Amino acid sequence: MSVSAYTLDDVARICGVRAARLRDWQRMRLLDPERPDSTAFGFRDLVSVRTLVGLLDQGVPLRRIRRTLEDVREQMPDVEQPLGSLCVTHAGSRRVVLRRDGWLVETSGQLVLDFGSELVDKEIVSITDQCVKNALTRRIEAREAAWDCFERGCKLDSDRSTYAEAIEAYVRAVEVDPEFADAHCNLGSVYFNQNRKGLARECFLRTLEVEPTHLEAHLNLATLMEEDGRKQAALSHYKRALESDPLCADTHVSLALLYEKLGVSRRAGEHWRRYLQLDPDGAWADLAHRHLER
Repeated sequence: MSVSAYTLDDVARICGVRAARLRDWQRMRLLDPERPDSTAFGFRDLVSVRTLVGLLDQGVPLRRIRRTLEDVREQMPDVEQPLGSLCVTHAGSRRVVLRRDGWLVETSGQLVLDFGSELVDKEIVSITDQCVKNALTRRIEAREAAWDCFERGCKLDSDRSTYAEAIEAYVRAVEVDPEFADAHCNLGSVYFNQNRKGLARECFLRTLEVEPTHLEAHLNLATLMEEDGRKQAALSHYKRALESDPLCADTHVSLALLYEKLGVSRRAGEHWRRYLQLDPDGAWADLAHRHLER
């Protein structure tokens, strides 16, 4: 399967929704109405699904999103897959607009959204064996202790003067919970900022042992490989990062820049275009446009 073709299960995993819910959205014509029963999704479909999830998370009712899409399809039929371009004007806004050619365009006048709460399914697990219950309790307590150390590290790792304390906090976190992937990765990042690249590499590799799809670990290892001149090895990790989350704009920027270095301009262009789909007004947008114009 190519990087631009995803199954229903792939989309569900990447976007964090149930496959059954995706099928419901297809039947409701929220996704591409030209192929409502399709099980093959492209990159732009991923963008659309991620946008829909984001709007729902902001409290926009599903019926409002559906009505907005109907308005766009009727009034602006030239807009392909408009769902991926919908947004609210700012956090807490009560207006849904369409991002188009760098402008925010109202789709059907001013839209007033009624915010509501969503029901959350709760899985209730019954544990009758006391030994299992005790083991679970110890695991929860260890995780909470590790999390406390992790949060302390996060507060300290942005200031060079407190790097040592941040390292101490992260080391303690992974001692308490050796499977804490984010703590291993953050520890590696501090080592990297101290130019202790050997230790940083060990931490990133340990992160991937715990969580093979860890996005930041792959991106950080790729950066290390590039600095060492190992471009093909870096490319491999960027591709793994892309598999973990095809909608991470930074990954597309990194791949585009690396392909430029490798002289593969066509592949670089693909990733510049995808970056602009994800973040059309982002920090790299001007550079992306310049490369595409060339």
